[in-house]
Amino acid sequence: MRVILQRVMRAEVRVGDRITGRIERGFLLLVGLTHGDDDAQLVWMADKVAGLRLFADADDKMNLALADVGGDVLVVSQFTLYGDATKGRRPSFIDAARPEIAIPLYERFITLLRERQLHVETGEFGAMMQVELINDGPVTLQLEC
Repeated sequence: MRVILQRVMRAEVRVGDRITGRIERGFLLLVGLTHGDDDAQLVWMADKVAGLRLFADADDKMNLALADVGGDVLVVSQFTLYGDATKGRRPSFIDAARPEIAIPLYERFITLLRERQLHVETGEFGAMMQVELINDGPVTLQLEC
């Protein structure tokens, strides 16, 4: 599982003219899943996202988590995180989980985030999406398990 986490002031995802998810302060998560991912990895990632202290406290130190600041999460599926462009000019996506594997994992990950009392909005799995965001910082992390 690979996640690109961006701390945002605002983010939204659209499918055509329809907004499928919108948040204010919080994290935008681009989520890629691979064949070997399982529930243990999803739990680890949900705990990591919920616990990361990436927001400034009164001393301007990154010391506050999402729950401390009332932050939200926008989760967008992103199979291209498993693209391999080391050979040739067109990336291979062989390491990305096929939809029949990835969709249940993606949905389980969203459930796990919600179980941690986080407000979660989402994109639409497999759709052509447009993501708009205003970075806060910017702060961007790559997480993998």
